[in-house]
Amino acid sequence: MIYDHILDKRQLRQAFERAATRYDQSAVLQREVCERMLSRLDYIKYTPERVLDMGSGTGYGSRKLHERYPRSQVVAVDIAHAMHLQARPPLPRWQQWLPLPKRAVTHYVGGDAEQLPLREACIDMIWSNLTIQWCNDLKQTFAESRRVLKSGGLLMFSTFGPDTLKELKQAFKAADKFSHVNRFTDMHDIGDLLVHSGFATPVMDMEYITLTYDDVMGVLRDLKAIGAHNVTAGRHQGLTGKGVWQQVIAQYETFRHAGKLPATFEVVYGHAWKPEPRQAALKPETRRKLGLE
Repeated sequence: MIYDHILDKRQLRQAFERAATRYDQSAVLQREVCERMLSRLDYIKYTPERVLDMGSGTGYGSRKLHERYPRSQVVAVDIAHAMHLQARPPLPRWQQWLPLPKRAVTHYVGGDAEQLPLREACIDMIWSNLTIQWCNDLKQTFAESRRVLKSGGLLMFSTFGPDTLKELKQAFKAADKFSHVNRFTDMHDIGDLLVHSGFATPVMDMEYITLTYDDVMGVLRDLKAIGAHNVTAGRHQGLTGKGVWQQVIAQYETFRHAGKLPATFEVVYGHAWKPEPRQAALKPETRRKLGLE
């Protein structure tokens, strides 16, 4: 693991706490990726009783999961308490008196995807939209996911790949030696980690989504508004000087096309299953007695 790219979890939590109240105004990409993940569920014939929304944020994905699985229970886990406060507005008075089974029930839990505060084998499906890129140890994250999943349970996630914010990375690379953009894991490495973590039949795919802006500050404002600015250990600890900013802006301007500046995101999608436990080999006569032959 490269130290400069280790995420400072305390800084990460604080960034999302500060971003919570204005998060939804800028989370266009997060909602779009969520919708594309939901469309992938159309091809997976599986109805979970209990769903974990891992990295639930302001609750957009949790609400969509309730719409798709109205009889299922959703457990929303997020590292930032302020995100939960935005996700659970007070119920209208008339809805408070509805019988419990007719109301969408979500349980809000504070926690980190790398150390889930849940017991073993209590979840049927883990849903995680653009969260695992904020984990320092993907192997540990997948081990935790496998631990809380029931046998036969589904893990479904999206994350960012290495080409994410490539324009911003190149602009800063020309200006100084510090880490300015978080490090993202290659899709093939993620698939290998799933297999090594004990998941079965992983499916991975990727696409590029490009947002456009009028200026560089628009890119940075959106990243800050969703709490997605740089929290790596190798980041610059002081203020970035005027000269550096001028270099960054000048370099980024070389990417301008049709009057707009691009911000590219490599979006990686994946899903895999926790396999059923293997049955011990039985003698033929025992299998006949049990009606297995």
